[in-house]
Amino acid sequence: MPAIAAENAITIHNLLAAFEGESNAHAKYTAFAAKADEDELRGAASLFRAAARAEQIHAANHARVIKQLGGEAKCEIHAVAVKSTLENLKAALDGEQYEIDTMYPEFLEEAAERKNTAAIRTFTGALEAEKTHARLYGEAIALLVGGKRDSWLGVARDFYVCPVCGYTSETEEEHERCPVCHCPWERFEIIR
Repeated sequence: MPAIAAENAITIHNLLAAFEGESNAHAKYTAFAAKADEDELRGAASLFRAAARAEQIHAANHARVIKQLGGEAKCEIHAVAVKSTLENLKAALDGEQYEIDTMYPEFLEEAAERKNTAAIRTFTGALEAEKTHARLYGEAIALLVGGKRDSWLGVARDFYVCPVCGYTSETEEEHERCPVCHCPWERFEIIR
């Protein structure tokens, strides 16, 4: 493994934090999906599974850049506190908002200062996907709080996840290509 260059130390530190966050989000959303299925909120379960897959893609992308910069992608997976599906949706939304408002903007700023295009690319892909997750979690929360269990929340549905950057969509063929990384739409994974 190549030695870590001094100018990459902070970027690697940020990538490791993001890798751990995304790895734990994958574990958390997988557990939340099982609870939503148990609560017969199949659409919410589908959303959690799609977001979990996207977080797995983000973690893999971060790990690849960590390795390119001479680091080793390691993290601790924490125990998941599973509560009601509504509480789980709110916890997921809070996590996404933190990444959107604080974590990824800070990491992107540092990577841009270092002109680290690989880190910029992986952070940008994750940030844009987190925005779609936050919107979808917000919509699910509003429906559940409004008593609309018979909406899309109650029925398993397909979500579409870009295999390159993790961008997530609830509609088929929203674009010809991923709006974030330009991956062809036909390569998107269908997650139910």
